[in-house]
Amino acid sequence: MNQKIAIIGGGNLGQAIASGLMSEDYIASDLTITRHKIELLFDFKNRGVKVTTNNCEAVQTSQIIIIAVKPYKIQSVLKEVSPYITKEHLLISVVSDFTIDSIASELQSTPVIFRAMPNTASSVNESMTCIASHNASEENIKTVTSIFNALGKTISIDEQLMDAATVLGACGIAYVLRFIRGMIQGGIEIGFDAKTATQIATQTVKGASELLLQKGNHPEAEIDKVTTPKGCTIAGLNEMEHQGFSSALIRGIKTSYDNIADD
Repeated sequence: MNQKIAIIGGGNLGQAIASGLMSEDYIASDLTITRHKIELLFDFKNRGVKVTTNNCEAVQTSQIIIIAVKPYKIQSVLKEVSPYITKEHLLISVVSDFTIDSIASELQSTPVIFRAMPNTASSVNESMTCIASHNASEENIKTVTSIFNALGKTISIDEQLMDAATVLGACGIAYVLRFIRGMIQGGIEIGFDAKTATQIATQTVKGASELLLQKGNHPEAEIDKVTTPKGCTIAGLNEMEHQGFSSALIRGIKTSYDNIADD
């Protein structure tokens, strides 16, 4: 890809996207990142990325614009850069709960607009990114997919499912990390030091994911392989369910979704 990319909003997600692109040999000098506190981007500057506080300049010198600001800032940022957005731009928003139609209504011209929902695993090229668009060509979809495939896996969805994708894929990182933390704490309680418990828990979670990804089985099929009659695994699983483990997780996901829907 030889198109210049501007990431408007160099916060955690914006930086994760930039790190993922650069780890896939994207040319640093073709990348611009903006942020008000520009000193927090010096690491990228030292690696050859253009960093600036000027959103309008970043838009004018790039063909692909990734909007990665906080949700409460997106309207003001879009109004700011609107005079410099043309129909030739490809605009990608990774901002939750702000529709493609809402984005278009803030712009003077109507470029090809995508919504994308990666997660912070972008920085290690293991994101699950969902993308959606109303007016994209096959070539546009190919371009956006190639960007986010550099950060992990990409799937196209209907925009109506974007809030659900935000909860399951982006918020989901936090849910999984909280689960891993619980595993680590349990490991410490039964005798491991924190470092060893972390190594065991993280690799176990990675292995469990790979079992599903590579074999395509339902989770219960793999669970059945571990549970034996009167064994310790089923005893632990049953106790977790008695304490509401699955129910708590499902309710947490639903609560996060309701929180977006109510905004």
